Order: sequence, then structure tokens, then C-alpha cells
Amino acid sequence: MDRRPAAVLVASGGGTLLAMFVFTAPLSIVPSVARGLGAGAIATSWILSSMSLGLAVALLSAGAIGDDFGRRRVFAAGGAVLAAGSLLCAVAPGPLTFIVGRVVEGLGAAALIACGLAVLGHAFPDAVGRARATGVWGACLGAGIAIGPVAGAVLDLAAGWRVLYLVTTVLSLGVAVLGRVLLDESVSGRARKVDVAGSLLLGGGLAALLAALTEGRQGWTSPLEVTLLVAAVVLLAVFFAHQRRAEGGMLDLTLFRRPALLSATTGAFVAGGGVTALMAFLCTMLENGLAFTPLTASLVVLTWSATSVVSALLTRRLPAAFSGGARLSAGLLVVAAGLVPLAFVTPGSGAGPLLGGLLLAGLGTGVVNASLGREAVASVPPHRAGMGSGINNTSRYVGAALGVTVVTVLAVHPSATPATDLVAGWNVAVLVGIALSVAGAAVIAALGAAAKRAGVPVAG
Repeated sequence: MDRRPAAVLVASGGGTLLAMFVFTAPLSIVPSVARGLGAGAIATSWILSSMSLGLAVALLSAGAIGDDFGRRRVFAAGGAVLAAGSLLCAVAPGPLTFIVGRVVEGLGAAALIACGLAVLGHAFPDAVGRARATGVWGACLGAGIAIGPVAGAVLDLAAGWRVLYLVTTVLSLGVAVLGRVLLDESVSGRARKVDVAGSLLLGGGLAALLAALTEGRQGWTSPLEVTLLVAAVVLLAVFFAHQRRAEGGMLDLTLFRRPALLSATTGAFVAGGGVTALMAFLCTMLENGLAFTPLTASLVVLTWSATSVVSALLTRRLPAAFSGGARLSAGLLVVAAGLVPLAFVTPGSGAGPLLGGLLLAGLGTGVVNASLGREAVASVPPHRAGMGSGINNTSRYVGAALGVTVVTVLAVHPSATPATDLVAGWNVAVLVGIALSVAGAAVIAALGAAAKRAGVPVAG
């Protein structure tokens, strides 16, 4: 039996807030970090995408292991791993060590996010309580995104960017202790062996895919690029074949027969690729394209992220008849509308024209974040809550990693007028994000309509 649900919510929300804080804090100071480490263009791309790699590789494994061997145990371990990665970043002598540290941070953050959301499903079994709890969880996710870039800019200005990682080391250890103190252990009740082969195949396949996309800027036909792409296809194909045949595999493929899970997975991928990726790059565009200071750029991004926090908290007040899929579709359409003003930036643009669009995009993002948290655990059986959370968040951060790579390829390239070309590339990337958001909303609506015609229950 869990301790007070409020205590569970504090631990879960705190872990998610910290994970997103660590994810976004460097985004406002990427130029400063790159200069300090002597990083070139490719290394800078890796600095942007490396934590997404760690998250994408580990989220599904962390959720499944937490289901079977203890969500509190995996949550606390995640805090410790996040601390280790942060410390490695703080002392990194060059870009390679820093990138490894960011990947390790992603591995730890994956455990905090996947198991933090899973314990909410266990502590709040009724639909009303779960809707409120996942609304708060979504707000914590947005709060971490909101606080991170501002804190990164302030700490870089005051004491240097390495201090940021020393601070996150201490905070991560604090969250690990918080999880041990506030959470009781919960498991699926259907203990199984760890699917080591599945974890290695999935991790290797995703790592090869994301590495291929990041390295693609050096040439899509280079021997390294071709090798990485082939490795990704082979490893992922073998992974899915293994999951179909293995008894007690880490991924229950029958879950994808559930329309609600398909909707949530689609929404998560689109949110990562069409929203998170753009906002991850926005500070860089504002600083290098529009000559904003890091602090000013982070405050502009705060308009979006802070609005998403408030919106996520208010989402629980939507009528119960407004299904999870409908909320996701509506939220993505609002995001698309908000992104429109951001697609017409010029090198002389100020902050004013961007703020209205960021407010609207933040409103939609909050609805999406809260709805995804709810659907991730409501669309799967209770004993697979960690797996549902892992599937959902893996989709989000694979989307984010792919999106960051696409945005970087479109916006960053050597030229005689780098600021002008950066802004032009940003505008194209935003148009891609708008199209992806609209397409995602349409797919989710179609899945809901098909489920309704077939008489299949839809969660949320």
C-alpha cells in the first residue's frame, strides 16, 4: 500500500521536474558550453541531442524493469545515475567527456520519468484522482522546462556553466533520497526475468539511429553513416522479432492493439518532434540569429513553458466527456496555431511578435503534456503502467532527438551570412513542426473515430 498519495505526487513530480530541468538547462548556454569545451559544429549537435539519446534508449527498459523489480528502487537508482552524469559534465575537459555525461544524465532521467509516472498510476487508481495527479505531473514537466534555461543562463552569467552541473549533482542525489523516503515499493505482481537481449537490441538500435541522424550533417553516404543506418535497421528489426517470440519480453506488442495507446504514442512522438525540438533550439536561434543575450532568450522561451505549466494544471477541469484523444488532437492544433508567428522571423525581429505565438503554443503544450501523462497509464493494464509510461516517453524523446537533428540540419550550416541563414532555416523548421502537429492531430482523431465505430473502449 502506498503512503499518502500526496507524498507520491511530490516524489514523482519532483523527479520529473528535475529531469526536465537537467534536459533544458544547457539550452540557453550552448554557445558558451561549446566555446568552453572547444566543440565544433558536429560536437555542438551532439551536445544538443546527447541527453535525448540517453532518454530514448533507456525509457522503455527503465519502465519495464521498474514494473517487474520495483518502481521505487529504479526511481532512486535513476537519481543516483543522474547525479553521476551531472558530475561528469561538471568536470569534463573536452566535448567527448561532456557528451558522455549528458548521455548518462539521460539514462538516469529515464528512470525518474518512467517510474515516476508509473507510481502515479499505482497510487491513483480512480479516473478522477488520476486525472488530477497527471495534470500536476504535466505541470511539473512544464515547470522543469520553464526553470531550466533561465537557471542555466543565470548560473552561467554568475559563476560559469560548470556550476550548473554541480548544482544538478546535488539536486539529483536529493531526489534519489526523496524517492526512498516518500515512496513505498510497487511491482506488477507478475515477476519475470530481465529481458537483457531486448534491452541491448533496443538500446543499440536507437543509439545507432540517433547517431546516424546526428552524424548525417557530414554526409549521408559516408561509410560511417551507411554503417550506422544499416546497424539501426538490423538491430531494431531483430528487436521486434525477439519481442514477438520471447516469453516475458520487455515490450508487450499486444498493447499496440489498443487505440488509446496508439493515440498516446503518436501524440508523444509529435510533441517531441514538433514542439520540444523547436523549443530546444529556440534559444540558439534567438542568440545567434537575433543577437539576444542568453538571459533574454531564456526569458522569451519562458513565455511558452510557463504557460504550459498553468495550462496543464487547468486541463483537469475539462469535461470528462472530452476524451484523451480529443484533448491530444485539440492541444496539437492549438500548438500548430501558436507556431505560425514563429515561422516568419527576420534578422531584425524583436521579442514582441514572438510572444503571442509562444503563449498560444504553451497553452496547447500544457493540454498535451497533461493528457499524455494520463493516457500513458490509463491505456494499459495496471500491471504494465511502467511499460506504458516507457512506451509513451520513448516516443517523445525519439521524436525530440529526431526533431533536434532535423532543425539543426535545416538551420545550421556554414555561410557568408550565418545569422540570416540561421533565421531562414529556423522558419523552414517551424513550418515542418506545424505540418507535423496538424498531421498528428489528424491521425489521433482518425484513430479515435475508428475505435468508436468498432466499439472499442478508449481510455480517458
